[in-house]
Amino acid sequence: MLLTTGQAAEELGCAVTTFRRLVQAGLLPGLSRRGVRVMIPLAAVQSLSTRRHAPLEQIEADEIAVLRVDAAQRADEPDRDWIGFAASLTPDDLLKALRGWWRCDAASVAAGGVLPVTLSGYVVAVLTGLEWWEKNDEGRHAFPGARLAGYVTDLATPTTTITSHAADDQRLAELLLGTRLASRSGGAIAYVPTHTAS
Repeated sequence: MLLTTGQAAEELGCAVTTFRRLVQAGLLPGLSRRGVRVMIPLAAVQSLSTRRHAPLEQIEADEIAVLRVDAAQRADEPDRDWIGFAASLTPDDLLKALRGWWRCDAASVAAGGVLPVTLSGYVVAVLTGLEWWEKNDEGRHAFPGARLAGYVTDLATPTTTITSHAADDQRLAELLLGTRLASRSGGAIAYVPTHTAS
């Protein structure tokens, strides 16, 4: 059985625009078209609806930052071609597309030790290597040493690609990729408690 994007969004209890980001990012397999409509297999939507929440209690920090992104769009910048997430990007292009200048508490981001990247509330990539940062004249921070620990290529299964050779990076990527992680923020960076505080 196939669902329209509107029916899929209703099944998941989210806005149509939120669901369409997953489609635009290339994260859902088995899509078909009926005229201008994109049709999604019911099984893929059911898989998303039963996805477990990120087990943040297994992270040692009391709080972590979350990078909230949109589906990848072309960037008019000298150092990268894309901004945002797309399952089809190479690991190098994806890392460039996810690294940016953000308004954030850089020390808090670094203290968390990991930066899950979410698209429509699902963890689609994991960044590590956040120990040091730079600040620009606009008060935004960047983490030039950030590493892509892993990313999702199919959210329905989910299918993941681990890109780091560091054991701790691999553990964090395997723990978080493909899980649900809700966050609220007026900007790209949100902060989420892990409930590990004593």
